[in-house]
Formats: sequence, structure tokens, C-alpha cells
Amino acid sequence: MSAVTHLPAASSAWLPASPCAPDVCLRTQARTAGPLRRAARLTGAVLVLLAGLPIALALGRTAWRGAVTTRWSRLLLRALGIRIVTRRGFSCIGGAARARAVPEEDGPALLVGNHVSWLDPLVITATFACRPLAKAEVGRWPIVGTLAAGGGALFIDRDRPSALPGVVADMTAALRRGESVAAFPEGTTWCGREMGRFRPAVFQAALDAGVPVRPVALRFLEGAAAGRGSAVRGGAEFHGGAGEWTALSTRPSYVGDDTLLASVLRIVATRGLVAEVTVFPAVRLDRPAVYGGRTPRREARMALARIAEAQVRTGLAGPEEQAVAA
Repeated sequence: MSAVTHLPAASSAWLPASPCAPDVCLRTQARTAGPLRRAARLTGAVLVLLAGLPIALALGRTAWRGAVTTRWSRLLLRALGIRIVTRRGFSCIGGAARARAVPEEDGPALLVGNHVSWLDPLVITATFACRPLAKAEVGRWPIVGTLAAGGGALFIDRDRPSALPGVVADMTAALRRGESVAAFPEGTTWCGREMGRFRPAVFQAALDAGVPVRPVALRFLEGAAAGRGSAVRGGAEFHGGAGEWTALSTRPSYVGDDTLLASVLRIVATRGLVAEVTVFPAVRLDRPAVYGGRTPRREARMALARIAEAQVRTGLAGPEEQAVAA
């Protein structure tokens, strides 16, 4: 259920490209799963997918769709051998007189994060009750398309720039109904060691709906960890102690001419794989009313994009540079 787009060398602002490719970015896994474990993970993932079909067909716009999707996403990730660890990030917005962090604000938000893999929407929906933004092709895939639609995914056709206002309008409507929406403003995937620039278009939905933007940094790590000070709240693991993961993992990345099958096989072959989610305080503009005309609205979008991108970048320091609580 990913918004990933594989692109040729030539690109545009609408279809950006990253320099990442499997032969350049992929590292050998720190610990390899045996054949039986791999087979068990693949079997478990298939069973979770099939079991989700009748649930997706029955969900519709029910009030508990978000909670069911969150539980199902966690189950699929566990079947693939992936554990989620959630950390709290800290905001320091300097030089942004019209923006402020709102760390304790509840309610709907536009969730924006860096894009590494087709796993990203699963990781986000496993952490937050939200509606992910996915590429239109996903909606046409057998089984996966039904699951994505049933889980509330919004679809974007990146081959049709004229469709963007309609997508932003759909995002705005969902946010106004009290539903959080998740998007990946880079527009393509990177391997996880670096990230691209955040395109500002999707931030208009937050401005129109009057909701904050919550930056989220995604990293994949692998190896055993030992730590303390963890707590579980609402199913997500928050950690405040000390510990270390073996290495930053590029194994789950889905870049360049990679195939979905090759990516899945790499993931189930990796032991100790962790999806680390760093959640930053939400950001609001102090005076959104001043952004009325076309140029000011563009400035507001760009301001939010710059702030969110800067926050996410602080969450991507490698394990060698930043101790990861476990």
C-alpha cells in the first residue's frame, strides 16, 4: 500500500527521482533467518492478507475502521518478522515566527514522513489510526487493492498532475471529518541513509482543514537490542532508556529497479528487523488567516514543508551517531 514510484533518470517536480538503487544501497543483513523461519513468515503473511479480505470488505466508513486497520497492520508486520519501536522526537523551531510546536495536541493531523519502502504505510497505520495516501496503481492490484481501499487509503495518480487538486480536496475532507491522513511528500523512495526534499503540495490539506502537521521519521534497524525504560501505550512501544541496535538497515528499502518479490524475500530473510518511528510534536502556523491569496498560501505550504522536513532529518541520524532506546 505504498505511494512509491519507480522512475527513470529524468524527472520533474511532480515525479522526483532519488539516486538510490539496489546494487548501490543494499547492505548484507547482520543476521540471516533460516529457511524454515523464512517459509513461516511468508506463510503467515499470506494468511494475514487473505484473512483481511472479508474484514476490508465489511469495514466501509465504520467508526472502528482505523482501529481495525491498525491491528491488522501490526499483525502483518509481525508475520513478516518486523517489530515496531516508537520514539518521541523533540522540536525546536527557530526563525519561524509564524509557526509553533503543539506537542500535546490531540485530534486529526496530517502525518508526513520520509519514504523508504512499500512497508512505510503499514508502519504508519500500525502506529496511528490514519488514512494513508497511496499511488493509484495500488488500488488496482488484486487483494492488496481491496485491502488498501477497505483500510481507508486515499489514492493519487502521479501520471496526472491535474488530479492533484482533487487529491488535496479528498485529504482535506478526511481531515475535517476527524480522520488523520498520512503522506510521504518526497514523492519517491530513498534507501534510508538519506532523504529527499519535501514537496509542499500535500501540506495545503492541513491548511485548508485547519489541522496541525505531525512530522514522523522512519528508520529500519537490524540486530539484537537490550534496553530498559520501555512503556506500552495504545499498542505502540515508547522507549526512554538506553540501548543500541546493531546497524541501520537498508534491506527493506524499495528503490530503483527493485521488484516487490525481491524486497519481500530480503525482508523475511533478515532477523531482528525493527521499524523505528520517531514522532515529533505537531506543528501549527500561528496566523493561518494571513495566508489568503495564492502567493501567501504557497508560502504557507513551503514553510510547513521546510519545518517538517527539518524535523524528520533530525530523526534519521545513524545508530553510530545516535543511541536508540530499546
